[in-house]
Amino acid sequence: MRGIYTSITQIRRQVFTEVARFAFGNFEYHQLEEIPYKILPGEVPQYRESIFKERAIVGERLRLAMGLPLRKVDEHSALSVGVTDVAVPHRVLKAPLVNVIPFACEACPTTAFWVTDNCRKCLAHPCVHVCPVKAITIGDERAHIDGEKCIRCGKCRDICPYSAIVKYERPCAAACGVDAIESDYLGRAKINQDKCVSCGMCIVSCPFGAIADKSEIFQLILSLKSGQKMYAAIAPSFVGQFGPLATPEMVFQAIKQLGFADVVEVGLGADVASVHEAEVFHEKVPGVQPYLGTSCCPSWAMMVEKRFPDQFSYISSSHTPMVATAQYIKTNDPEAKVVFIGPCISKKIEALDADVQEYIDFVITFEELMGMWVAAGINLTENEKVNTIEDASSCGRGYACSSGVAGAILENIHQLYPEQKIQVDKADSLKNCIKMMTLAKAGQRNGYLLEGMACPGGCVGGPGTLLPTLKAESKVKAFAGQSPYKTALDNPKANS
Repeated sequence: MRGIYTSITQIRRQVFTEVARFAFGNFEYHQLEEIPYKILPGEVPQYRESIFKERAIVGERLRLAMGLPLRKVDEHSALSVGVTDVAVPHRVLKAPLVNVIPFACEACPTTAFWVTDNCRKCLAHPCVHVCPVKAITIGDERAHIDGEKCIRCGKCRDICPYSAIVKYERPCAAACGVDAIESDYLGRAKINQDKCVSCGMCIVSCPFGAIADKSEIFQLILSLKSGQKMYAAIAPSFVGQFGPLATPEMVFQAIKQLGFADVVEVGLGADVASVHEAEVFHEKVPGVQPYLGTSCCPSWAMMVEKRFPDQFSYISSSHTPMVATAQYIKTNDPEAKVVFIGPCISKKIEALDADVQEYIDFVITFEELMGMWVAAGINLTENEKVNTIEDASSCGRGYACSSGVAGAILENIHQLYPEQKIQVDKADSLKNCIKMMTLAKAGQRNGYLLEGMACPGGCVGGPGTLLPTLKAESKVKAFAGQSPYKTALDNPKANS
């Protein structure tokens, strides 16, 4: 559903906008109770069976957008309970980041095979004959699959000459590459936090909008209002995310209009990280360790730590581009507060790490940034081109796309160590990352540089993006081609 403006997209953006308006204004906590009525006026439901249920779901989305936990369904409490604790100009985010709103979940059935109206009740009945557990019978109108007997092998679907049998999967579970989606006692989706790596693919895959992550826009706006010196570090995938008329320069200027002192490309941090990982590969592979895994995607690294703990030491320990950029900013201005703006929600979890907290003060997505602009009445296209953006090399900007990370490191290795032999493997989506790591653990990727990306297509396919993945990739590559520097080694800011 990426790139399609659905009712779920509309509500999500309305929630971010209203929270931002609340923060920008001289708010009174009781006003929060009025926001669901503002987003969903009247008494006729628009999306579900009851307007009261719709407003209750919006209420929980508001709480998550303010960094608050979900309320218990079986206990009465005001929407604004706990707001005084989070109305502060600093981070208050606590795990779990990704949450299922229970009464928004429609308890979709888990994996099953269904017979559709395409069934012709053919004489051959091949589905009956291939079923190894005799779960299929022929009814009055169509074939019938006994869900209690079915072992979900899919042979009936494959053999049906009319394509009458389809595989049905719970969308959030199908999108989860680490099998973290389970069911509660009512059959509703529940996230196993021990398995979850906060990639956010379940959020963008749920067609009922039942899953959401916590936001930091409330605290960020209060920090901006308090007069703290804020810098924005924006991820390379930002290009094209805010409409065809919004140039990168317009985006930078609009961010400054919110009160930021300056904006820096995270592609600069990608340049720094790619040089470091090239050096690590040269020094350690294959003599000290069999291979090197890249470090830029926190969900990929978390997956390795949880699923392949004995291999985790082979993932690069160098800081991600987000952190490297923040270090650059704070070296030049020790008073700076740094806000990462990107496509990724797992960066919110990364920013909670003990060795990262001192560099990153807030993390928001492109969608959350849009909510702030709308609330502040900022129109991007009214901005004129002010300064040319030259923080990052072409390779650094290319980090946003699948193969871009490995490609940047490879370029550095070729320049720094032309005699170095190197092989590359890459995987985007956690399921493919697991396959790649299984091969690596079996010794079939020795001598390799491994690029892992949790989101399909790389960062341009992250849950906080606004554009179809392929279109976003083309925009990023075009912007990368405009950099005056080809590689990180050509970028003076990355080598200062």
